[in-house]
Amino acid sequence: MSEAVEAEVTAWLSAGAERVIETALARVFLTPKAAFKQKRRVNLGYVDFTTAERRRWALERELAFNTPAAPDIYRGIRRITRRAGGGLEFDGPGEVVDEVLEMRRFADGAVLSAHPEAVDGELAEALGRTIAGFHARAPRRDRSGLGFTVPSNARLLQELAGELGAAEVGRLVDATDAEYARLKPLLDARVAEGFSRRCHGDLHLGNILVEDGRPILFDCIEFNDEISDIDVLYDLAFLLMDLDFRSRRDAAVRVLSAWLDEAARCFPESVWDGLAALPLMLSVRAAVRTHVQAHSGDLAGARAYLACAIGHLSPAPPVLAAVGGLSGSGKSTFARAVAAGLGASPGSVVLRTDEIRKRLLGVGATEPVGREAYTPAFYNEVYDRLFTLAGRMLRAGRAVVLDATFTDPGLRARAEALAADAGVAFEGLWLEAPVGVLEARVAARTGDASDATVEVLRGQVRALEAEKIGWRRLDACDVQATAEQWLAGRSR
Repeated sequence: MSEAVEAEVTAWLSAGAERVIETALARVFLTPKAAFKQKRRVNLGYVDFTTAERRRWALERELAFNTPAAPDIYRGIRRITRRAGGGLEFDGPGEVVDEVLEMRRFADGAVLSAHPEAVDGELAEALGRTIAGFHARAPRRDRSGLGFTVPSNARLLQELAGELGAAEVGRLVDATDAEYARLKPLLDARVAEGFSRRCHGDLHLGNILVEDGRPILFDCIEFNDEISDIDVLYDLAFLLMDLDFRSRRDAAVRVLSAWLDEAARCFPESVWDGLAALPLMLSVRAAVRTHVQAHSGDLAGARAYLACAIGHLSPAPPVLAAVGGLSGSGKSTFARAVAAGLGASPGSVVLRTDEIRKRLLGVGATEPVGREAYTPAFYNEVYDRLFTLAGRMLRAGRAVVLDATFTDPGLRARAEALAADAGVAFEGLWLEAPVGVLEARVAARTGDASDATVEVLRGQVRALEAEKIGWRRLDACDVQATAEQWLAGRSR
């Protein structure tokens, strides 16, 4: 296809479009009911679309790669053919002059980059679990992806050193190289253990839409396997970095905790150990955005991403917080509210005994379980698991919030001892509210991992009557306000 024919096709598609979106690699023509994606005839080094064969190859892969996550969005490849009279039409009998990918049109505002504030707790939870499921079903591959992106970033950033600041660029490149060298044995081990998959590759808010409350991943990388055949945590890191950069650490850490709970059901046990590489992965993702923004002419945005990339390589130290209290005291709400304020970006992972219990039983995170499963032996197994996982994450440098009743003084002592053994700061917090408030909350619960009933709560009250709690007591009548006050006091 010559430049003249490309211009003709572009003009023909534009005539029927309400709007045209231009990127470095494609044009998307938005009509009332469909969107048509045309690959541009370009060669940018890392991608070559200068021949019809290469463009067809990319279209076929884009359709195949995106269909599993977004089957209702991607419709098929349409041929643009020459009419007998010289004009153009779709799928006619004449000469094929170009091909495009047809997609279902969706609302512009449905894409999360248009309103990141919409990522509330429920949607963040769904995002984490959806992405983990996508990763679990993806084919295995043989590389982490960082071996390609780290040197690629270095080269592209050094070319921009004059605009971005030679000292800052040099600092980031040197720190990234050192951290990559330190973590390479871990990254290689993760590849061998099955954490390398054919991933999305470009998993930021601009490539996630929400319809009927359901997150849908679309527009994954199809043109370069070095970018899409990567570690699943590195894939997730793009979304976490994007949320963090937009001041939504609260959403990012909820996504991370949900992803881990779901991933732990289908990936090896070492999924938790991989968190040691998360600061590097977040930094590399921010560095990618640095040169992308710079090349698009947004130097202010590029410098902001550069500072973000540097910051991720100096993570805050881990801390262990344990949040206890009777059923209905708001432990999970409190734990999630403070998670973003503890430890390295995007915050601390919340470990809930309610979720661990469901994983051990092999049931869904919110699937009800009968009281017959709550034997003393199983109770001990759940807490053993809680402390084991917390220890692994603390050793990986990740802060942890434990969300459990902790009515047993021996378990409170174990939490304190775990922090001491790991050499991290400990925060023991006990939430309390009037029994009537607790009963009303428990009775109103729906769609949660907890199986506690009002009768279970009353049994807890009776068992705790003579118990002395040494942890800091906090008023749980307004859990969100209490969490904010506690975080503010801790930061002073």
